[in-house]
Amino acid sequence: MDEEYDCIVLGTGLTECILSGMLSVSGKKVLHMDRNKYYGGESASITPLDDLFTKFGVPSPDEAYGRGRDWNVDLIPKFLMAQGQLVKLLIHTGVTRYLEFKSIEGSYVMGKSGKISKVPADEKEALSSDLMGLFEKRRFKNFLVFVQEFEQENPATWKDVDPNTTNMDEVYKKFSLDENTQDFVGHALCLYRNDDYRSKPCLEAINRIKLYSNSLAKYGKSPYLYPLYGLGELPQGFARLSAIYGGTYMLDKSVDEIVMEGGKVVGVRSGGETAKCKQVYCDPTYVTDKVKKIGQVVRCICLMDHPIPNTKDALSTQIIIPQKQVGRKSDIYVTMTSYTTQVASKGWFIAMVSTTVETENPEAEIQPGINLLGPIKQKFLQVSDVFEPVEDGTASQVFISKSYDATSHFETTCLDVLNIFKRGTGEEFDFSKVKHTLEDEI
Repeated sequence: MDEEYDCIVLGTGLTECILSGMLSVSGKKVLHMDRNKYYGGESASITPLDDLFTKFGVPSPDEAYGRGRDWNVDLIPKFLMAQGQLVKLLIHTGVTRYLEFKSIEGSYVMGKSGKISKVPADEKEALSSDLMGLFEKRRFKNFLVFVQEFEQENPATWKDVDPNTTNMDEVYKKFSLDENTQDFVGHALCLYRNDDYRSKPCLEAINRIKLYSNSLAKYGKSPYLYPLYGLGELPQGFARLSAIYGGTYMLDKSVDEIVMEGGKVVGVRSGGETAKCKQVYCDPTYVTDKVKKIGQVVRCICLMDHPIPNTKDALSTQIIIPQKQVGRKSDIYVTMTSYTTQVASKGWFIAMVSTTVETENPEAEIQPGINLLGPIKQKFLQVSDVFEPVEDGTASQVFISKSYDATSHFETTCLDVLNIFKRGTGEEFDFSKVKHTLEDEI
């Protein structure tokens, strides 16, 4: 270990693994360490099933759950947008050759009636959706056509909407969309977590809707992908990749000190050994003095022997409950995966309900999501603190990621990865370098 590296990455959470891959591919010599015996940190996949029950202090599972080894339960399950930036980053690093992805079967949203409906993302779905009345369907269809035909470089497609000055509220007014439609557009199509976007220029929102539609068009049932055997496959794929680029992975390695000189990082000490480096990238648990708590997330893992009701028996799905529908400031997210994604034994399903904590009673806050699931065989509740770095790291060269938020997709994590990459290398990641698609990899 007593060597010199360009970068040392601490923690094998998803953010750190992607950064490690990007740095390796760009020619950096990387040492990647984790104090745990397992990959994934906060975002680990737990297998066998006994380990999950033990982790939450619950008596061992009975035979009904099948073979314990058939389970890979993600502590923080998130889906990937098929045409999103994270998939492009994974392709760019080459880690996709070690992974197999499966399309998620359904994408739903809770409407004002309290029932869940498929998120309508094209004109045909708009006209058949039960989220809207007849006249609203037509208005929404016109809105979708406008978004699909919109091209930033071609002002002829703007239809009196200036993407850089017109805000999203004004766009909604232009198409006379009602509050309920605005709600599912903002939260289930654009995946915004609050309504701040309404007063900002509409370009970003338009691009987000296009991303959703293009991702949906790619695989048909939903815009989301998920790796077979769960997200724990990602860190392991990155470990293999790192070896190709001459990087080193070390699990079960204590991190006793990040060594600083003159306010800048010069190495990492583990016991009597010190590895020298110019930069450190890590998650908040390795630098508790350089982060601040900004809130909490409540997550509930639910094991079930049936799919979620009212989702046409989808074997994997996402449901978003927009904040306003349940009188909250933040959305509630539901994901469900099952034996078809190789994360549970035959006939079993794993649902996760998560949201940002707003009260003293987090368990009650996720109840609207729990209520959608039907009978639950076993629940595991976890409340996690959310941290972010207090400085950007350019002075010390210690670059710290944010804790994972409540969202059920990777869009926010990906923004953090790109932001850290820019802070650490001084340049934006160039997506034009990514020439392949997932199909090329298969």
